[in-house]
Amino acid sequence: MKTSNILIENQYYRTSLFEKENVNYLVRVLKRFNTAPKINSINIITSNTEPDLFIIVPNKAIKIGSLFLEKPVLALIYLRYGIEWQLWHKALGKEKSDTLLCDLAALKVTQIFYDLLPKKDKEKLKNLDYFLIDLIKKNEDLNTESLSKYKELQSFHGLNNSNNIFKESWKPILENLAKPTEYLLMSGGDLRLNIDEFELLNKYGCRPFPRPEAFTFASSTATSVSNFAFDKTDKIRSILIQNSLKRGFKNTTIEFSESLKNNLRKIFNINDGCQIIFSPSGTDSALQIAAINQIVSDKEITHVLVASDETGSGVPAALKGQHFENTTALNYPIKKGDKIEGFRDVDLIKIPLRGENGELKPTFQLDTEVFNAISETNELGRHIVLHTMDQSKLGYQSPSEEMIQKLNTLNNLSIQIIVDGSQLRLDPKDIQNYLNKGYIVTITGSKYFTGPPYSGALIVPENVSKSINSVKNTLPKGLTNYYNHSDWPTSWFCSKNLSDGFNYGSYMRWNAAITEIDRYYKTPVLYRNLGIEMFCNFVEDSIKDSTFLEPLFGNETKINTYNSEEFGLRNIRTIFPFFILKNNNVLPLNDVKKLYTLLNSDISDQFEGSSLEIIRLAAQKCHIGQAVNVKYGNDFQSAVLRISLGARVISESWVNRDISIYFRNIETQMNQITVILKKIELILGNSELLN
Repeated sequence: MKTSNILIENQYYRTSLFEKENVNYLVRVLKRFNTAPKINSINIITSNTEPDLFIIVPNKAIKIGSLFLEKPVLALIYLRYGIEWQLWHKALGKEKSDTLLCDLAALKVTQIFYDLLPKKDKEKLKNLDYFLIDLIKKNEDLNTESLSKYKELQSFHGLNNSNNIFKESWKPILENLAKPTEYLLMSGGDLRLNIDEFELLNKYGCRPFPRPEAFTFASSTATSVSNFAFDKTDKIRSILIQNSLKRGFKNTTIEFSESLKNNLRKIFNINDGCQIIFSPSGTDSALQIAAINQIVSDKEITHVLVASDETGSGVPAALKGQHFENTTALNYPIKKGDKIEGFRDVDLIKIPLRGENGELKPTFQLDTEVFNAISETNELGRHIVLHTMDQSKLGYQSPSEEMIQKLNTLNNLSIQIIVDGSQLRLDPKDIQNYLNKGYIVTITGSKYFTGPPYSGALIVPENVSKSINSVKNTLPKGLTNYYNHSDWPTSWFCSKNLSDGFNYGSYMRWNAAITEIDRYYKTPVLYRNLGIEMFCNFVEDSIKDSTFLEPLFGNETKINTYNSEEFGLRNIRTIFPFFILKNNNVLPLNDVKKLYTLLNSDISDQFEGSSLEIIRLAAQKCHIGQAVNVKYGNDFQSAVLRISLGARVISESWVNRDISIYFRNIETQMNQITVILKKIELILGNSELLN
């Protein structure tokens, strides 16, 4: 006998819900429902006797009629609303009468959730006439003047809000935290984090919520957030909402920001005197460096940018104190290329890793160029900011440590050395070593450690921090459009005029990144290093053995590699760039970019009638490092793609402290590399796909 109400996960009767054409759609929608907050003891119950029912039972359940489930996207919207309402109601603690807040927050979150649905899902809702859907589609601003419009929302839970007053303390909480976690992970950066309306991918080919269906070895560029890190960050949002309602928004947020910085100090065993400055991106970090050097030195400044051809495209502009996009991370409109208010004119010397013909310069040539640039600039009496590279997007390091030592021979040298460690292919001892030498280190949590894209930070050594704090100059005025005071050390005088707000996007991305860093270091060092060796050796050999690939690295593959008896991330190659060949000719630039997109897409519809094996191969989404323009030979403009080791290869393989399962899991990911190479070969064998 059928029961009237059953938990949704126990829904097993063969209704129209399980029609063949509906099953795949339902599965996809349920996967998206996985981004909804996880709340203990809230059951989702389906009703067969009341098919159009939607009821929220506070702190207990959400009841939804079977008619909703026959329209999975409709059910997804209503359930997302119900889960969010329960989250805020639970966060209210004893103030259970303030249901108005729950109504507003749930509606605001569900509006954004709807906006982030793919276009084909929105099409499913186009002709439906449901109160909540209609309200969401209007996309009206939620404010105190429009509160009367939302009275009908009370019918969902049947509770009467006795106050009907919008508390002023709620405003910053709603503005910052009444947003789905996936939206927070793509906010507070710039337009490159925006996603397309079809596949929900950003410019870097990844999503702001988990994408477990893709094989992902794109850590030299960017990676979709893992299920593990997403869930931890989503849980943090719930805690922040609860704490903000209890202790106040500002105190809660400052405490959260400081805890993130302290966690980074703890993970990398950094001296408490070293300061951490958050930034929305690596380019923003360059702008922070430009500002810091301007306030500590009265001299004219020259930036010497090593590996200028392998840094972010906006870095040179940032170092000159220019806008590098048309919008700041705090969403202020600006004009790309214009000078930012308060910045002095500076000189910039670019030292690319490659010559005009595309060949990699030998180490001694790069060292000579860097030393001569610094020596000549020093004779002019200028302050020099040397930007060194510790692993570029193609895995290079420059200049050598010997060249840095040689700088000690220069008289009256005024210099600040910056280490671009943005890939963070470094061990804690490497970071400590740099800081002990007085170098500022730039890091991101979004490369090697596979946090969401756009989580940058500067680590400032103690002696430099004291110098900055002792100068009673403020940062250039135009930076109030870029950063909040809370991103910078609270003790510093220079940042006191910055904005009062908080960049929750940056915080949430760092929270996800720190989650990844923490679990990576929980793998015992012996197994971690063995796993790295296993994986990297396999990738290198697989590329060399593929007749349609040509590794970028020839004899220089061992540059700065294995030059130390001690194992370390900076002593082993973990990024593997390669050219792609068709009929022994290297692919031109545009074809490489097209192949990258096809590789990261389901292209099974192009192989109808093929064997099941081919269809499955074509359907597999493979996300690797995006194209980097590199000349092939002396004159042909091509590009390389990259397969990179990311921390998750290790951390997701280490399960239950079982060594045998660990190595089996590493081998499983090595098998994924084989699939990626086979898919490249499949695309090359069907050249019409590249047209």
